[in-house]
Amino acid sequence: MYSQWLTLLLWVGIAIIGLQASPNSDPHFVADRSVIVHLMEWTYAEVATECEQFLGPHGFGGVQLSPVHECAVIDRRPWWERYQPVSYKIDCRSGNETSFADMTRRCNKAGVRIYVDVVLNHMTGVQSGKGTAGDPYDGVGENYSAAGFTSADFHGKDVCHTADLNIKDYDDPQQARNCQLGGLRDLNQGRENVRKAQAQFLNKLIKHGVAGFRSDASKHQWPEDLKNIISRLDPLNTEYFPANAKPFIYHEYISGTRIKAQEYTPLGRVIEFKAFDNLGHVFRKKDNQKLAYFKNWGVGWGMLPSDDALIMVDSHDLQRGQSGNLAITITYFEPRLLKMATAFMLAQPYAVTRVMSSYYWPRTIQGGHDINDWMGPPHDSAFNIAPVKRMPDLSCNASEWICEHRWRQIYNMVGFRNAAGAEPVANWWDNGNNSVAFGRGNKAFIAINNDVQPIDAKLKTGLPAGNYCDII
Repeated sequence: MYSQWLTLLLWVGIAIIGLQASPNSDPHFVADRSVIVHLMEWTYAEVATECEQFLGPHGFGGVQLSPVHECAVIDRRPWWERYQPVSYKIDCRSGNETSFADMTRRCNKAGVRIYVDVVLNHMTGVQSGKGTAGDPYDGVGENYSAAGFTSADFHGKDVCHTADLNIKDYDDPQQARNCQLGGLRDLNQGRENVRKAQAQFLNKLIKHGVAGFRSDASKHQWPEDLKNIISRLDPLNTEYFPANAKPFIYHEYISGTRIKAQEYTPLGRVIEFKAFDNLGHVFRKKDNQKLAYFKNWGVGWGMLPSDDALIMVDSHDLQRGQSGNLAITITYFEPRLLKMATAFMLAQPYAVTRVMSSYYWPRTIQGGHDINDWMGPPHDSAFNIAPVKRMPDLSCNASEWICEHRWRQIYNMVGFRNAAGAEPVANWWDNGNNSVAFGRGNKAFIAINNDVQPIDAKLKTGLPAGNYCDII
């Protein structure tokens, strides 16, 4: 009888790397690793230590960083200042280029790849000030001298026809790609100097040894402009990667009917936002959804082909309600649900997976919105990012850093996914409601119970005969 809400059996095996749809869809994981963790707002020194002490030993495949470029310094240092570039210098709250290079070298040595969140769609909002490297900028006059951009390098009323230059219809290709996203100055990537500057920035990161990039707001950039920029990228650094390896790129595309995800799949993978929404609805039992319905999880649920997708349960935007729906998204504020949803995601062979590692903020919902969603990472009185306090039980000091990736249920599921490799789902069982179990070939087996009653059944696992432990 399985009275626990989740149980897992594991037999260690070797993963098989499948063929990829796009030249830029291979994450270049080491050996059998297969999971990315987003260490939001961590310093480079802390990321390097985490790669060596935890991520490498526990089989994580890579780290997504917060944006690394020089950005605007905003009052009270909200997290979203990182998404307001001033220049393409590697100099931000997480560290400078020297510490970035040291981190990348150490993480690669530990078998953990680095993916940088890059912001190419826009620069700052309509304000002026100084950046994290000390460079002045004028968002009012669209002058970013440290990046080499003037007002001629931005979309204006000639191509954006809304009164205030901001997007009103997010599914109108012209508006979405030629107008300003939330008041942020929208770069014209059709201009040669813009394309050149952005390609040089990405190539500098490649030279340091990164494996690829998350492309922020790809939906708001013309695919042909992105294709031109990507075509200028160098192969990955041969100190860590095979000759002529192309950078892994995954594109932020939230939804649309006139703007389609398939416009971006030739340029890498697309972040499949339907995954979090499906997981949230099912594990919350919304709209009479049941876990038993996940028997055809993946393409059967209207999602992209596996080789074109990257998925997650939550993200830095989703957990703050910047996208998605706070009533649907599952976050660390509901740890039991998050552990179950993450376990299911990691137990399936579908897509490249990413888990979120958050910091604490006091969520306060008013009118369906979190009024504290702006809060930046833990810091001292001078707004220097606080160190990560690691506890003897491998967790973090949850009053500052949540470290979901260090939750036993999550890091052991990383091991499950690595061991299961490319094995297909087998021996599916469900009770017609919210209890399911399935294997991955003869490599691994999991049972998840989101019902009130315990599972009382004799199940076929597909595993070799033997005694097994519940590693969750």
